[in-house]
Amino acid sequence: MDDDRPDVLLTGLLFYDLVLTGLGKPPTPGEEIWTDGMGCGPGGIANLAVAASRFGLRTSLATVFGDDLYGQYCRDVLAGQEGLDVSLSRTAPGWPTPVTVSLAQGDDRALVTHGSEPPYSQDTLMGDPPAARTALVHIEAEPREWIAKAAANGTHVYADVGWDPTQQWSPGLLDQLALCHAFLPNETEAMAYTRTDSAAAALGALADLVPVAVVTRGGDGAVAVDQTTGEHADVPALDIDVLDATGAGDVFGASFVTASLGGWPLEERLRFAVLAAGLSVQRPGGALAAPGWYGVDHWWRSLTDPGLRRAYGFLADRLPADPGPPLPRTPVTPPARHP
Repeated sequence: MDDDRPDVLLTGLLFYDLVLTGLGKPPTPGEEIWTDGMGCGPGGIANLAVAASRFGLRTSLATVFGDDLYGQYCRDVLAGQEGLDVSLSRTAPGWPTPVTVSLAQGDDRALVTHGSEPPYSQDTLMGDPPAARTALVHIEAEPREWIAKAAANGTHVYADVGWDPTQQWSPGLLDQLALCHAFLPNETEAMAYTRTDSAAAALGALADLVPVAVVTRGGDGAVAVDQTTGEHADVPALDIDVLDATGAGDVFGASFVTASLGGWPLEERLRFAVLAAGLSVQRPGGALAAPGWYGVDHWWRSLTDPGLRRAYGFLADRLPADPGPPLPRTPVTPPARHP
């Protein structure tokens, strides 16, 4: 409580997301399909930022807002409604906020995006980054200078990685893990970068490169190793109907960081992250579907399954006495004047 550093520092590209849910089948040219649901809100890096902030973490976001209606709406939501520190962010005159349309069908979704590179790079936004307890980063083929600076000033770097469109999966990218405290790829990415054929084998390879290695497995849960404590954990996913998977991986990462900052055992950290990600896919959208303490508390108090009550019994001692009021959810359309 006497540490006044930001709990989480992050930077990345912001999107205005429009999510369509309940598609019976993919659209085809010349056809009009009506959907059962729709939502809109900030996306991209906002998914991580809001998920962290809703767990009470002091979250500092460096991103670029367009000077259009979408950019202003996203800034209002993130800074005003969600309470993020956006002092490291910039508004770019004449640059349109990138827009993504997400078509959610079954357990997955297709994305259609329009946008361009922002006029300010991550390194420009961050400069000499402030010391923080953690940083959530997305490592890419071209290393970002600010990540090395953050690691040097004592910030614990939690990293993930994205799909490689070239499908070369260069193992050299993993050299950046020398700067990281934790790495949280999904199963496909982990196996591709480590040239292994199972999540367990990939986890073993990654555990030699980074203190905390986590491999997410979608409907099969997640596995992890913490070399700093000698712990290993393998937890299943929850049986949850998926409405929209947008941002679920980001909610997982932010939740794992939340529990890690609390000093929880590895299995509890992993179960908590799996739960939060599972709760997020029951609502449309990415950022504003994050459950926060309120959503987790509501799930726990409503839970009747005896097996899950035992598996998640640790929540009785972890949940805050006051989880806060119900959270704002993804609106169908943005209000004409957002507070």
